[in-house]
Amino acid sequence: MPSTHSVITGTGAYIPPVIKTNSDFTQHNFYAEDNKRIETDPQEVVRKFEQITGIAERRYASAEMDSSDMAAIAAKIAIEDAGCDPETIDQIIVAHNFGNVIKHTIQTDVLPALASRVKHALQISNPSCIPYDILFGCPGWIQGVIQADAFFRAGIAKKCLVIGTETLSRVLDMYDRDSMIFSDGAGACVMEAKDTGEGGPGILSTAVQAHCLEEVDYLNMGKSNYPDSDPRIRYIKMKGRKVYEYAMKHVPVAMKDCLDKAGVDIKDLKKIFIHQANEKMDEGIIKAMYKLYGTNPVPKDIMPMSIHTLGNSSVATVPTLFDTVRRGTMEEHALSPGDIVLFASVGAGMNINAVCYRM
Repeated sequence: MPSTHSVITGTGAYIPPVIKTNSDFTQHNFYAEDNKRIETDPQEVVRKFEQITGIAERRYASAEMDSSDMAAIAAKIAIEDAGCDPETIDQIIVAHNFGNVIKHTIQTDVLPALASRVKHALQISNPSCIPYDILFGCPGWIQGVIQADAFFRAGIAKKCLVIGTETLSRVLDMYDRDSMIFSDGAGACVMEAKDTGEGGPGILSTAVQAHCLEEVDYLNMGKSNYPDSDPRIRYIKMKGRKVYEYAMKHVPVAMKDCLDKAGVDIKDLKKIFIHQANEKMDEGIIKAMYKLYGTNPVPKDIMPMSIHTLGNSSVATVPTLFDTVRRGTMEEHALSPGDIVLFASVGAGMNINAVCYRM
């Protein structure tokens, strides 16, 4: 019997050229949420930051580049990798959180939608190719993958382009220590509904959770920590401790749920592509998931990481990381046909999702 799966047939990424190192932040004056200056030497603040997050440097988009521009570049690479005709794409799904933010401004621009701009940039004339954006916090790209899978299963679409793109560098409060976490980038994939046969490549299972009661504002937009700042101008804000506690409690459970739905033994899992939020948090999540299975220790090569040099680019972390490993350009990490991997993310909302996928 034919077995139709949602298969990733091509990937692409755009890594911005501007490198911002931790030393660049040592001249900053940091303020706390109470608007009081943090008296700790900025060099010590930066040192502790790297110790916790693992981030040594991050990438920022150049002044002339917007989120939709980066998305289009990543998309073109993915389409070429898939070897497909862009006119045959049924849907373009673009995940982001802030739209296009023009350099040196804080105003977001989502008119038209970024997906529409990408379709224009790709010069796709087919009116049946439907472009739309999704806002789902950092798990947005994975949610786009889940959405494409659902459309395939419903028989509504056969080929989708899923993109995650963000320029977080343009919504940062330079007086907030958390500003050092965030970065820019874009990742994309082409997905197709294919009859791959039993045991063939494709999505095996998905899992999604959302907690929107007291958790809803763990990430939000707020005024600068600087006491004399204009309260009308808003920046990305994060309750770091709350996010950490939430992730540690809920993400391992969601990941296990996804793996169990697929009927996959934890020992058969080859790689985990987790949202690059914070090195210590990601390591803790993986350990907690393996603990749920009573398995110890965690395999050393299970979790590729790009956060050390790319920072946290929100919706772009998972697709850019996957593209890097898929192309064999990350030392000590490789993928082969038949390998089972798990995608997982957590972010604003608060939202969690996971996808179990066979290469």
